[in-house]
Amino acid sequence: MRSPACAIFLGYFAALCCKGTFGVHVSSDNSNVQVQEFGEAILSCKYKLEKDQPVRLEWKKVVPNGDISFIYYNNTLAAGLRGRAEMIESSIWFKNTTRADSGKYRCEVTAPKDSKSFQEIVIDLKVLVAPGVPVCDVPPSAMSGTAVELKCRESEGFPASEYRWYKNGILLAVNPAPNARLTNSSYTVNSASGTLQFNTVAKLDTGEYYCEASNGIGKSQKCAVRRLQVDDLNVAGIIAGVVVVALVMLFCGLGVFYAQRKGYFSRNTSGKEGSQKTASQKENEFKHTKSFVI
Repeated sequence: MRSPACAIFLGYFAALCCKGTFGVHVSSDNSNVQVQEFGEAILSCKYKLEKDQPVRLEWKKVVPNGDISFIYYNNTLAAGLRGRAEMIESSIWFKNTTRADSGKYRCEVTAPKDSKSFQEIVIDLKVLVAPGVPVCDVPPSAMSGTAVELKCRESEGFPASEYRWYKNGILLAVNPAPNARLTNSSYTVNSASGTLQFNTVAKLDTGEYYCEASNGIGKSQKCAVRRLQVDDLNVAGIIAGVVVVALVMLFCGLGVFYAQRKGYFSRNTSGKEGSQKTASQKENEFKHTKSFVI
């Protein structure tokens, strides 16, 4: 037989272990809900009570910056949801979701008469959005042998889009083969950031480029076609320009040397000195005359 003290201890231990099972209990059929934009979604929230009683049911949304907004309070849906959502018992039925509805929602149930009077659950709602038309940045021209970067980006899609680049209507491989015929093999495609990077662009890279964004939701989108013109460096033109500049500098130097030999610069200087002497003599004569008059 067990001693009375042992029985009391076991009973107390069992009560401690089971204490958390009494009181209000909240659950959900799906705590991670995904739906395409403009589709329907149900945020399921169910509760069980220890005692039959009126409860306080509240829904709150946690926005990205950490603030909390009331979605259902005092038996009323928030103004922004009226007409496109309604309550089904303690759950919320979204009839028409938008991308702004994405976020974490808290279902809170308070039962004052239960041993455990409060419990909440968090439901994550993700509204999937098809990509928008991407914006492409393609330089119109470049010199052969230089580094060139083509950019592509769109910000509407959720989840984030992946990008593919096309040249003259043909898909560029993410990892080009060394013997690629359509373009040189020095380029890299970043499907996450949407960049097409040429380490050293070549003349054969001239062509019509566009990129395509897709995330598995709806139709993929592409930007307008842009042309990239790659030209070889005009070595002959550069040499001719250098020669012309050198000849101009040479003729200018010879002109200055000739002018110095002829004394053009010295004559101007002596004339200036003569003018200064004349002005000084006149000033002395004026002073002498003034002294004589006095």
